[in-house]
Amino acid sequence: MTAEELKTIIATGLPCDHIELEGDGRHWYATIVSKAFESKRPIQRHQQVYAALGAKMLTDEVHALSMKTFTPAEWAASQA
Repeated sequence: MTAEELKTIIATGLPCDHIELEGDGRHWYATIVSKAFESKRPIQRHQQVYAALGAKMLTDEVHALSMKTFTPAEWAASQA
C-alpha cells in the first residue's frame, strides 16, 4: 500500500483537515488533524482512525500504524 492510498482510505472514512504519512508500506507513522477529534480522548481518536481503515488492519494490509491525532485548534497551536 502506498502513502496516497492509505491517506485516501483514512480521508474517506474520517473528515480530515490534514494528514501526513511516512512508512514503508506496512509500518506507518501518521499525523492526522480532524474536527471529529474534538472532545475525544486519545484512545477514542485512534479508534476513529481504525474504524476508517476497517478491514485493512485486520487483513494485515496495514501491519502497524503509529499516530498523532490533533483537533484543528491543537494542530494550529503546535505549529505556532
